[in-house]
Amino acid sequence: MSRLQRQLDRRTLLKLVGAAGATAGVASTGGSPAGPAVVHATAGAPAAGQASSPTGTRPFHVQVSDADLEDLSRRLQSPRWPPDSPGEPWSYGTDRAYLEELIAYWRDEYDWRAHEAALNAFDHYTTTIDGQLVHFVHQRGRGPAPLALVVSHGWPGTIWEMLPSVMALADPASHGGDAADAFDVVVPSIPGFGFSGEPAEGTDVVRTAELWVALMDRLGYERFGAYGSDWGAGITRVLGAGYPDRLVGVHTPGAPPRLPREPETDEERDYLARANLWSVDETGYQRIQGTKPQTLAFGLTDSPVGLAAWITEKLRSWSDCDGDVETRFSKDQILTLVSIYWHTRTIGTSVRYYHANGLGSSRQRRGAVGPVQVPQGFAEFVGIPLRAHPPRSFLSEPAENVTHWTVYDTGGHFPAIEEPELLVEDLRTFFRPLRPA
Repeated sequence: MSRLQRQLDRRTLLKLVGAAGATAGVASTGGSPAGPAVVHATAGAPAAGQASSPTGTRPFHVQVSDADLEDLSRRLQSPRWPPDSPGEPWSYGTDRAYLEELIAYWRDEYDWRAHEAALNAFDHYTTTIDGQLVHFVHQRGRGPAPLALVVSHGWPGTIWEMLPSVMALADPASHGGDAADAFDVVVPSIPGFGFSGEPAEGTDVVRTAELWVALMDRLGYERFGAYGSDWGAGITRVLGAGYPDRLVGVHTPGAPPRLPREPETDEERDYLARANLWSVDETGYQRIQGTKPQTLAFGLTDSPVGLAAWITEKLRSWSDCDGDVETRFSKDQILTLVSIYWHTRTIGTSVRYYHANGLGSSRQRRGAVGPVQVPQGFAEFVGIPLRAHPPRSFLSEPAENVTHWTVYDTGGHFPAIEEPELLVEDLRTFFRPLRPA
């Protein structure tokens, strides 16, 4: 475990930080009901000192109702288990023995209120942009001239995956860095995920980038950087391609684009074979979520066991855990992520994002945006042996605007929570020369 991870554990902000969401019973301190399908959400007049700002942002507080927690407890008392699968554990999907252990922990030991308190250590807000309720964490930097940085999550992570890196980005001097590298960190929830409202039809990566620019306008940031992984990487690239006058630079996990040609070496052919195998084994969920998200939503919204199985399998498959998910994520972290989706009832609206972006169907994505127009950085985390790492011969000669590219031999799909120390330092390094003089 890295030094930064130990620091966050001591402050209850890593082990507990999975609490990136709330609730049938989540309350905003100002104005309108919080959350998407949060049918039991409450809202009232702004608390003293917490009135809506002139820009229309409202402080937000995570608070799951007692009734919602009691309902979950009842559901966890008597799950209906399917027959166990043949073959090796996890070979057919989520392993029943592990899931039974996880559900027992959720029922008997997991303490949502502790995670809720840790989550509320961050500065949360909501605002409405073009009719869409957008939740975001806004952690102001501690340094002489913090650079604004919008950080975009993916699926199934939610902002849960980003929070272990937030404090170190905002307050580097307290986390082994230089105060000159401080960021004003803005971590929005994509519409349909966690605290944000139900997405408008067609809210894809392009529309989400538009919302982020409007949010940064609302917060008073004329120029800013961007980082994102998974869907967040797509949003980040749209920002870098479509708003070169606003972005100082963009950073994403992975490598620069591959050359559009047939493989010419054994190394290149092996890369394609492994990439194709990964696609066959690990992307079937995209077809389901991209074509029939609502059908899936009924089961996962109604069954906490089903929801935990669906998410845990992805955490195991996509992380650098060598088959043991708890070498990367504690039960508390896993269950806090699952609880975000459960209490907000947003698993169904989150998987719509695949449909909106055209995955799993013949529909075309709206609005091709072209190449990134600002400095861009890449950080590859190649700790999953089965996931193909492209040989450099198969990559385009770094374009003029690729100014930073590092490769780490650990970490997987969730670098902000798997390897926060590495990612934070990589972001500091990439953005350092891009800061205003």
